[in-house]
Formats: sequence, C-alpha cells, structure tokens
Amino acid sequence: MMMPTVISADYEGGHRIRLSFSEGTVKTVDFRQWLRGPIFEPLRNPSYFRRFFIDAGTVVWPNGADIAPETLFKATGVRTRRSNNRMQRTSGAARKRSAAGR
Repeated sequence: MMMPTVISADYEGGHRIRLSFSEGTVKTVDFRQWLRGPIFEPLRNPSYFRRFFIDAGTVVWPNGADIAPETLFKATGVRTRRSNNRMQRTSGAARKRSAAGR
C-alpha cells in the first residue's frame, strides 16, 4: 500500500498548516515539534515559515527543509477529518448561513 502524499497545504497561523492528503484525510498539523537543528532554524521565523510549498508530495521550504509525507500523515493533528463531497457541501452551506447571520 502506498503512503498518502500531501496534495495541498494552507497556512493556519503560527506554525500550523492544514494539509490535505491524497487519500482524503485533512488535518492541521503544528510543525513546532520539528523546528530543531540548523536546516529548520529559519522556519522558526513565522514569515519564513509561511514560504512553504508542495513538492514531491510533501511540504518544502526554499532552504530545502522538508518533512517526510509519512511523518506528516502519522502526526497528531490539531484537527483531522476525512474529506468527502457531502462534508464539503455541508460545511460550505454552514459557512453561508453563518455569514448571512452576521
């Protein structure tokens, strides 16, 4: 069985990134646990941390720092859910109702 890879990543604040994986899991992961050692030192700066991008199925930074996709997939996330069309439609409708009520 192939390990899921990261297909999208969105900055969530601090050192947290919401990750979507190829098999449908979506989780927000706090990366502070990995920000030790010389290659990860620049990522402690929030403005540099936000410069991440997706390459080869994982999150990467301009200095070459990355975290293996299997490590990210197994990481305890701030939030974890399985993505499916029904959940996305429901959450979108809920957001519209919430915005209309403001």
